[in-house]
Amino acid sequence: MDPLEPLLSQTFIQILEFVGTFAFAISGIRQAAAKQFDWFGGFVCGIAVAIGGGTLRDLMLGVTPFWMTNAFYFICTFLAQVFVIVFSRYLKHLDNAWFVFDTIGLALFTIVGLQKTLFCGYPFWVAIAMGCITGSAGGVIRDIMLDTAPVIFKREFYAMACICGGILYWLLLVIGVRIEFASLATFALICLLRYVAVRYGISLPKLKGEE
Repeated sequence: MDPLEPLLSQTFIQILEFVGTFAFAISGIRQAAAKQFDWFGGFVCGIAVAIGGGTLRDLMLGVTPFWMTNAFYFICTFLAQVFVIVFSRYLKHLDNAWFVFDTIGLALFTIVGLQKTLFCGYPFWVAIAMGCITGSAGGVIRDIMLDTAPVIFKREFYAMACICGGILYWLLLVIGVRIEFASLATFALICLLRYVAVRYGISLPKLKGEE
């Protein structure tokens, strides 16, 4: 059996997308709330984070964007917004929880991007790029909507965590590790890299302009 052939079922991929959608939607809606957006604005920011990266990935892969065939992603984002509204007075005490949600979404969506790209028959270097786009592009769209510089371009080990996870995923499949274990290892690595980077203030070197 070709170790690079995608083995995860479509059902499992959808489960990852659903969990990642809820996690990312909460992170996006929370940041919209911090900017004093109204309910509609919060929903738009939430859905942008939740489906933005996956939509860009699917368009580049030449397939129908995943949310156009299943309304659950909008329902999931709506439930995330209800959650944020109902528990708004407790949000400021849950900073660590929101970081966890964002990190979980990042890791899950990266794995989904890797799997779906391989399922479409593209080589692994494309899968790594698509995994990164799936995990981080939604955040770029959100930041542009919030009129802030995209966080992945100025601080935190965000997109690079996706790339490192994708490389690990590829190496594990090449040596014959079962896809379930490769996925778990990739998930753990991305979460670990994010935590360590934020905990110790690790980021890539900054470019210096002309003086």
